[in-house]
Amino acid sequence: MFLKRFLSGDNQGDQLRKYIRSLFGFTPQNIELYKIAFIHRSLSTKNKAGAVMNNERLEYLGDAVLSAVVADFLFKKYPFLAEGPLTEMRSKIVCRDRLNMLSKKIGLNKYISMEENAHAKSALGDAFEALVGAIYLDQGYNKTKRIIIRKILLTYLDLDSVIAEDTNFKSKVLSWAQKQHKQVRFVHSDCPDGARRKLFTAKLYIDNELYGEGVDYTIKKAEQMASEKTWEKIKD
Repeated sequence: MFLKRFLSGDNQGDQLRKYIRSLFGFTPQNIELYKIAFIHRSLSTKNKAGAVMNNERLEYLGDAVLSAVVADFLFKKYPFLAEGPLTEMRSKIVCRDRLNMLSKKIGLNKYISMEENAHAKSALGDAFEALVGAIYLDQGYNKTKRIIIRKILLTYLDLDSVIAEDTNFKSKVLSWAQKQHKQVRFVHSDCPDGARRKLFTAKLYIDNELYGEGVDYTIKKAEQMASEKTWEKIKD
């Protein structure tokens, strides 16, 4: 459940400072960055210079920083693993569902400002990445790296369990279909969500019967969602 709007003005800044300090152990230098990190695109505004104010740019930056930190962490933690397994481990840690879960654990959902009827499937994970972007700009890379590893990865994730998960549902469905001599196909469509980005729909058919449907901002993730729903139906 998301608030349509969080507190405004000085109250918002005070609440965010307390939240960041209690969670990560530092006081923000530029609180405006953190305010922007929690503005969903559905509540975009423009500043005096005409720039769009929402968390998409910080999300883009945070995604890159988070991926680099996790890649570096795994590279050092598992010195004998090849590129393929390392890439798969990183994907499991930074996938949207995982970031949504982490966002709930650290209480980000209490601070996100968004329209009540906006598409919220990825809002938590987007805000998590935007928060990482804000910390990076405010505190620098080395401190951001320490925070991600010590305050998030090692505190809120059971890494061994995460790494042991088999989460490639599309691969599972395709393997099952091959063994059962069944035909699998995806049907894609797209539609605007009221902002600049498009939502993609993926429908998964087995022998022309609809088994699962997924909606996301990338075709790949939409296919994975459709595959997960399909796997739940066929796995037994």
